[in-house]
This record gives sequence, C-alpha cells and structure tokens, in this order.
Amino acid sequence: MKKTDLYKSEGLKISGQMKQAGTPDRFGSAASTVLSRRDQRKLEQAQGLVAFAVKLDGELVKQVHALAEARQMGVNETVAGLLTKGLAA
Repeated sequence: MKKTDLYKSEGLKISGQMKQAGTPDRFGSAASTVLSRRDQRKLEQAQGLVAFAVKLDGELVKQVHALAEARQMGVNETVAGLLTKGLAA
C-alpha cells in the first residue's frame, strides 16, 4: 500500500467519524433560546428601558468601555450610572 493511500484511508476514516458525531450542545437543542427582536423589545419596555442613540468621540467610547470592564458591568449600566451622577451634580 502506498503512503498516499494510507493518508487517503485515514482521511476517510476521520471524515466518517465526523459525520457520525452528534451536534455540539452549543448548536443543538441545548443551546439557549434567543428571543426575537419583538420579544426582546417587549421585555425591555416592561423594564422601562428606552433606546437612546448618541454620537460620541471615539476616545470617550474607549474610556466608557474600559470603565465598564474595570467595574465588570455592562456598557448600558455603566453609561446609566454616569448619566445619573452627572445629572445629579
């Protein structure tokens, strides 16, 4: 048997094993269900959240992301806290 035939049969063996393997959990039925946009919007409205888009300087955005990462919070919560503090002053 030639060396190339060995590699070819090894490739076929691996290919067959991959076909018989099940779907990983992250893609299968065990994956968490993602809400549709409509359902997500209704959930946020029930919490009293409103979308608020602004344009900011790139450096300021980097600072907000760094602060959120340092506090181990989401960007939304960090910005809400900063706005609350700023408006209270």
